[in-house]
Amino acid sequence: MRFFRLFLPCLIFCTSLYAQKKNDAYQYHIRQTTSPVRIDGVMDEPGWLEADTATNFYMVLPMDTSFARLRTDVKMTYDQQNLYIIAVCYYDPTASVRQNRPFVQSLRRDWEFGKNDNFIFFMDPFDDQTNGFTFGANAVGAQWDGLLYEGGKANLSWDNKWYSEVKNYDDRYVFEAAIPFKTIRYKKGITRWGINFSRQDLRTTEKSSWAPVPRQFPTASLAYTGTIVWDQAPPQAGSNISLIPYALGGLTRDYANQKPTSYRGDVGLDAKVAVTSSLNLDLTVNPDFSQVDVDRQVTNLDRFELFFPERRQFFLENGDLFTNFGYANIRPFFSRRIGLGVPIRFGARLSGKLNKDWRIGLMDMQTGKVDETGLPAQNFAVVALQRRIFSRSNIGAIFINKESLNYDPGATEAGKPVYSRYNRNIGLEYNLASSNNAWTGKVLFMKSFDPQTGGKRNHVHAANLLYSNRKWIIGWQHEYVGSDYTAEVGYVPRRGYIKANPTVSYLMFPKGGKVLSHGPQLTSFYIYNEKFEQTDNQSIFTYLTTFRSKSVLSVWAAHDYVRLLQPFDPTNTGRDTLARGTEHRWNAVGVDYISKPQSLFTYLFSGRYGGYFANGTRLFLSTELGYRFQPYVSLALSATYNDIQLPETKSTTKFWLVGPRVDLTMTNRVFFTTFVQYNEQARNVNLNARFQWRYQPASDLFLVYTDNYLPGSLTVKSRALVLKFTYWWNV
Repeated sequence: MRFFRLFLPCLIFCTSLYAQKKNDAYQYHIRQTTSPVRIDGVMDEPGWLEADTATNFYMVLPMDTSFARLRTDVKMTYDQQNLYIIAVCYYDPTASVRQNRPFVQSLRRDWEFGKNDNFIFFMDPFDDQTNGFTFGANAVGAQWDGLLYEGGKANLSWDNKWYSEVKNYDDRYVFEAAIPFKTIRYKKGITRWGINFSRQDLRTTEKSSWAPVPRQFPTASLAYTGTIVWDQAPPQAGSNISLIPYALGGLTRDYANQKPTSYRGDVGLDAKVAVTSSLNLDLTVNPDFSQVDVDRQVTNLDRFELFFPERRQFFLENGDLFTNFGYANIRPFFSRRIGLGVPIRFGARLSGKLNKDWRIGLMDMQTGKVDETGLPAQNFAVVALQRRIFSRSNIGAIFINKESLNYDPGATEAGKPVYSRYNRNIGLEYNLASSNNAWTGKVLFMKSFDPQTGGKRNHVHAANLLYSNRKWIIGWQHEYVGSDYTAEVGYVPRRGYIKANPTVSYLMFPKGGKVLSHGPQLTSFYIYNEKFEQTDNQSIFTYLTTFRSKSVLSVWAAHDYVRLLQPFDPTNTGRDTLARGTEHRWNAVGVDYISKPQSLFTYLFSGRYGGYFANGTRLFLSTELGYRFQPYVSLALSATYNDIQLPETKSTTKFWLVGPRVDLTMTNRVFFTTFVQYNEQARNVNLNARFQWRYQPASDLFLVYTDNYLPGSLTVKSRALVLKFTYWWNV
C-alpha cells in the first residue's frame, strides 16, 4: 500500500500540470437557419450559403507538421429539430478521375476506419473532453455512428436515428447529414460544445483534421477538439420518448439429441425516455437478447476464460460508467453475465449527465428462475457515480449487488448446483487524463462481499501510468487480486495473484523512402502468488515497421515461464492434462504482416514457431484474405492452423479453424451475409446466413438461418431459423 500512497499524488500532480483545452482557439460559429434543409448531398439551400466554413485542415498522418494536401470544407447549421452538417471532400486535383475513385469496403454501416475513404466528426456536447458522439460516412454513403468514452474511444455498437446522404462527383464527394436533437444528449443552456472533423483518403494515405491532433493520438481524441460556439442555446428536444418493440418467430431442432422441432414466438418492448436532455432512462420488458450477429469463433489455448464484448443496445448508452470500471481483466461488472440462458423479465437503466462535472448510472434487472438447473430468480442492481476533476480526469465509484430471491442454499435438491444468496462489490477509482493526453493512468480499489467465500483477501488494488509522445511510449501497471475476491456479475478470470507489467517503445521517422516509422518495443509481465512466489513471466521484444502505404510489419521474440496452478490441457481438446505445480519454460519467435488497405485484394499473415508446454513445440499460422467488388461484394477467407508437439506425453495435435465469408451490400439499407466456420478444435462446422433490411433508420427486419454439423461426416447437429422485426418509434 506504500506504493499506492506515492502513486496517487503523482497522478494528481501530473494532472495539475495541464489545465487548458489545447485547441480552444479553433472555434466554429454556428447560426440557426430559417429555411428548410433537404438531405440530398447537394449544397443548394440558403442555410448553407449563410453558414461559416471550416477549412484549412491539418495533416495528422503520415506526418502532423503541415496543412493537409487535400481540401475539405465543412459547414454546420441547425433548426428547432436537427443539427445539420455538410462536408465537401475534394480529391487530388493532379490525379485523374480514375485515380480518384474512392476506396471503400462496402455499403455496410460501422465499417473499419482504416479501410475506407471517409469523413467523420466528433461531438463533445458538454465540452468535458471525456464523453461524446461520433457520426459520419464512407465515400459511398455507408453510415458510421458511435458513443465516445474515455476521451476518444468509440463504441460503434450504439445505434440511433439520424439521416445522411453522400453524393459523388469527379473531383469530390459530399456528405450531408441531419442529427436530431432527440438523438444526442446535451445540457440545457450550454452554448459551447467540443467539435472536430476528420477526413481519411487512402490513395494519398492522408488523414487530416480541422483542429490539429498529434499523430500518436486518434482524431477522435476529445482532448484536441475545437469548439462550436452557438448563436444561442441549442433548442430543447421537447418530448423525447422512443418505443422500440420487437416481434420474433423461429424454429429450432436438436438432431444430436433426437429432439423434435421446437417453435418460438416472442414479443417485447424497449423504451428510451429522456428525463432531461442529458439524462436518459432505458426500460425493457421481456427483451430478446439473442444476437442475430454471431460471435466469431477463435482458437482457444488459454488457461482462462475468454472475453467477448457487449453488443446489446440496452446496455450501450453510457455503458462506460458500468463496464469500464476497472481494467480489461478486472471488471466488477460485465453485462453479458445477465440474460445468457436465463429469461429476463424486465429492467431499467437511468444514466447520463447531471451537469458538466457529475455523471450517474443506475440499473436494476430482474431475471426469472430456471427449474431444470434449480437457478432461482435473481435481481441485479448497479449504482455508478463519476465526478470530473481538473481538466479531464475523474473519480468514480460503483456498487454492484446480485441477489437470489427466496432462495435457501441449504434446501437445494440433490444433483442440482448450489448458488450464492448474494454477491456484492464496491469500488473506487481515480482516472487520470492530462489536458494534452500525454499522461493517462488509473488507481483502483475494490472489495467483494460474499457469504460463501468470505475471507480477508477479498479485495483488489491496481494502478497504471502511461506517458505517450510522438516517439516514446512508457508505461507501468501493477495489479493485486485477492484469492477470496469474487465478482459473479464481472469478468475476473484470475484470482490470488500480484502482477507487474512495464512497457517501453520508441519510434523513428525517416525523412524519405517507403518506411513511415519503425522502432522497438519491450513488454514484460511478472505474476506472483500471494506469497510472492513467481508463477508466470512473459517478455516480448517487438520491432514494428509502418510503411507509407499503410502496410505494417512486425517481428518479435518472446520468453515464457509458467508454473501451473491447476491441471491444464495445453491443446484444449481433452486429450492430455499437465499436472498442477509443474514448471514450463520456452522461447518463441513470430512475424505479423498487414497489407495496404488500398488494394482490392487485401491480406494479413501471422506466424509463430517455438517452444510450448511440456518441452513441446508449437507452430501457428494464420491468414486472412479478402477481395472486394466495391462497394457491393466483399469476399473473405480466414484460416488458422496449429501444430502442437508434446514429447513428454508423446502426442501430436493438429487442428484448423477456417472461415469463408461473403458480404453482399445491395444498398446501404439491404445486407446479406453468409459465413461458414470449420473448427476442428471444437469439433464443429457452423453455417450462418443473415439477411437484414433497414427499412427505416434504426428499424430492421432480420432473417437468420443457422446450421451446426459434425466435421467429417457433416451430420447435422442442430438447425435454426429466426425471423425478427424491430421498429423505432419516436413518440
